[in-house]
Amino acid sequence: MGWLILFIVLLVIEIFTMGLTTIWFAGGALAALLMAVIGFGLLVQAVVFLAVSVILLVMTRPIAVKYFNTERQKTNAESLIGLQAVVLQDVDTLHASGLVEVNGQEWSAKTDEADGYIPKDSVVSIEGIQGVKLIVKAKEVKRNYVKNDN
Repeated sequence: MGWLILFIVLLVIEIFTMGLTTIWFAGGALAALLMAVIGFGLLVQAVVFLAVSVILLVMTRPIAVKYFNTERQKTNAESLIGLQAVVLQDVDTLHASGLVEVNGQEWSAKTDEADGYIPKDSVVSIEGIQGVKLIVKAKEVKRNYVKNDN
């Protein structure tokens, strides 16, 4: 009876979230329920639950993620990753300061670079988001060298 309740609860959670997270465990609960109906003990049921859940998770999740939720729109913040921004206030990780502008919006920023400092007016690329701060990286500046014949 417990496996049936667990199966239903996990299935309902999956229906409401559509996150492909609990469906694998619902499959494990269904397999454990079958073991209980056949007459196996609780230890066998628990082992079957864990084994089937892990197997379903490992074998089918990558395929399911590839084909489901493909139309998911990036959130505003996620859509910034990969874009360029201009540093409005020095990005100084050691002093927890930094401000950049991207798409007309100002964002707090920090860098994961070793020196942890990017000066004002630099162009940066947005590498990620951590909390409410953009993780930025200084863009390499290409310089044109002119050969001086003097």
